[in-house]
Amino acid sequence: MIAWSLVQILFNFAQGPLTAIMPDRVPVRRRGTFATLTGIGLMGGALAGQIIGALFFDSLTAGYLFFAVFVVIAITLFIVFNPDRSSADLPREPFSFVDFLKTFWVNPIAYPNFFWAFTGRLLLYTGYFAVTGYQLFILTDYLGVESPASVIPLLGLISLAGILVATIISGPLSDKLGRRKIFVFLSSAVVGLAMLVPWIAPTFESWVIFVAISGFGFGMFQAVDQALMSMVLPSAKSFAKDLGVVNIAATLPQTLAPGVAGIIVIALGYAGLFPIGIALSILGALAVWPIKAVR
Repeated sequence: MIAWSLVQILFNFAQGPLTAIMPDRVPVRRRGTFATLTGIGLMGGALAGQIIGALFFDSLTAGYLFFAVFVVIAITLFIVFNPDRSSADLPREPFSFVDFLKTFWVNPIAYPNFFWAFTGRLLLYTGYFAVTGYQLFILTDYLGVESPASVIPLLGLISLAGILVATIISGPLSDKLGRRKIFVFLSSAVVGLAMLVPWIAPTFESWVIFVAISGFGFGMFQAVDQALMSMVLPSAKSFAKDLGVVNIAATLPQTLAPGVAGIIVIALGYAGLFPIGIALSILGALAVWPIKAVR
């Protein structure tokens, strides 16, 4: 538990600054397309990790070593081939630890657009990962699949196909139409509606349908949400910090959702995950509409 907590912390040390690259370097009119590429990277990586991880089902030590080496190589290649611009000539403000801590509070009254975008992402991620984070146990204990390790790679590929189709279409279309909110709203709604299928019909076939539809919805969300977030940031001087705060809305649910889902399963059974996931996803969709700064 201690080692895995350190892994999560250190991954987010890297992920926070990575999110600042888009508003730092990409013009507003192209951010939907760029968000498509980052969305493919995020979800493609997550699903590829799931597929590869299933291959190490009976050899966890080898699996951890493989991913440890892979991460070091990937980050090193990124740093070498995508260097930062020099900041030597930029003005340097005096550092104050108190001021540093204050920057992590973003006033929701002063910056309501940022608050609603953050809330929408937090709700959708919590609903989505509360269900998908328990996929292994849903397959074995709820749907009666005898050898889940043999079907998880297939499910990952199905989800990846839905994500790729959605991201390739949604990001460029969002740029062309100049609209972000409708795509985020529809993606949250699609993920919520997809959860109806295994809730109503608890079979492996229904889970396959859920994986495909939710993958499409989540891909649409990943393609546009990052672009929307970059347009509601409180200050152009603190992209990295503000997007680091935004990143909490993505990483916190992935960390806490399994624990919350475990309590739900104990209290209501696996079937109880789906209505709660649906409610959170729909609330995430509704949270987008009050945003005024983005169409």
